[in-house]
Amino acid sequence: MVHHKLLGASLFALLSLFISSQLFAQEAIEQRQKLMKGQSANAKAIKGAVEKKDYATVEAKAKEIVGSSEKIVGLFPKGSTKGKTKATEAIWEKSGEFKAKAANLNKAAGALADAAKGQDPAIDVKVKAVSDACGGCHKAFRAEKYAE
Repeated sequence: MVHHKLLGASLFALLSLFISSQLFAQEAIEQRQKLMKGQSANAKAIKGAVEKKDYATVEAKAKEIVGSSEKIVGLFPKGSTKGKTKATEAIWEKSGEFKAKAANLNKAAGALADAAKGQDPAIDVKVKAVSDACGGCHKAFRAEKYAE
């Protein structure tokens, strides 16, 4: 009788752990997708602002990318590849490279913000560096289709 209760409690604990880890993974997926959509919106706003020579907007949006890029690595907990996500296992297999690419985006966005503040005429080069940083990470760590 005691053995059955222990077995039941153990199974309940394992099931609870499994369910909570799945919910945690889904929450991380949703948070990172929201962050990435925000970065995409900021990049589009930067492009439009550069065309209008609206350096204040470029600077503000670049600073938002700096802030959000600092959160990227934390939004990819191991095992969060199940569900509606394009994240690949390479993120954890090559975690050093993934962290470096996130840091590169941070650096590029910071340089863009500085260029905008100083109204640097070569701002297009800085915009391209941000775009390349985004694309480089996506090329290496993002699948073409959702995992579901």
